[in-house]
Amino acid sequence: MSDLLKKGFHLGLGAALSGKEKFEKMVEEMVKRGEISPSQAKSMINNRMNNWITKGESKDKEWNEQAKAKFQDQMKELGFVSKEEYEILEARIKRLENLHGK
Repeated sequence: MSDLLKKGFHLGLGAALSGKEKFEKMVEEMVKRGEISPSQAKSMINNRMNNWITKGESKDKEWNEQAKAKFQDQMKELGFVSKEEYEILEARIKRLENLHGK
């Protein structure tokens, strides 16, 4: 992994952890002030964590799809055909061979 990519990943991870810590402190303060119960606080934290996980999974899927599309574009630029294109050509050849009795 390139140094710049590592730094970007660590920056994002640090920001996420910082946001999580700030949220947990805010919830703890709400419990101390009696605004919410400890069970409500736990529920809020769990809901927020699930939300963050869902967003992370969504972003991961998006990045994987972008990487796949870029890879496919690069392969096409190099002159490679996709499996689907290959299968279409193979079926076409079989039809032509059948027409000519082979």
